[in-house]
Amino acid sequence: MKRLASCITAFIAALTFSAPALAADLYIAAASDLIYCLDELNAAFKLANPDATLKVSTGSSGVFFAQIQNGAPYEIYMSADLAYPRKLVAAAHADGKTLVNYAVGRIALWTIDAQLDLSSGLQALKNPRIKHLAIANPAHAPYGQAAQAALQHAGLWEAMQPKLVMGENISQTAQFVQTGNAEAGIVAYSLLKAPKLAGVGRYALIPLAYFPAMEQGAVVTTKGATNPLAKKYIAFLASRQARAIFDRYGFLQPGAAPP
Repeated sequence: MKRLASCITAFIAALTFSAPALAADLYIAAASDLIYCLDELNAAFKLANPDATLKVSTGSSGVFFAQIQNGAPYEIYMSADLAYPRKLVAAAHADGKTLVNYAVGRIALWTIDAQLDLSSGLQALKNPRIKHLAIANPAHAPYGQAAQAALQHAGLWEAMQPKLVMGENISQTAQFVQTGNAEAGIVAYSLLKAPKLAGVGRYALIPLAYFPAMEQGAVVTTKGATNPLAKKYIAFLASRQARAIFDRYGFLQPGAAPP
């Protein structure tokens, strides 16, 4: 009987030690300008962390900021505006030691209308063909704030007011242009560099001098403090491998001289 009990114990132990490790979840809230870029980033991260399950939500940086403050379960926050994660750190909702400035975003004027000439940049918005201009909502979307600043710099903000169509985030803003609901839009350059949209329509990059630098930041929230994957992901964002991916999607390197 003792021998049988010993065999059963050994069998259970063998099952325990031979069973694969349970996959770990990591909840990520990311700005919509990363919607395509994240596919490559996360695929690269999973090569080194095959048991990780990355659960990603994309949307407006400002909306995620408010949700995290109110207890949303996101463990990584990737914002299109470095100011938001800094505010989370100041309010004790994130770990300041993990804060990383991973990229600088750019904006572009984009259209799929073959008859619209964008060679004059934002001044092309004076073309009467443009009945609607899509931008992200400046109230909570950093790309909307950048679009507003650029239009003000070009002296066009007031004139474009009746034509503005505002997306909840920059991904929705691009959809307005892509579906023809807006003749043009000011969108994230990173979206236009994605294989899905590369070569679709035409665009004109908006000079960096037209809007405040779009420094983007990521941080581990208090919800992610006990998840080892969270710090691994932040470290990955600062790696050369991630930098190469950001470069492919048109993001500038923090601190680098603009092209």
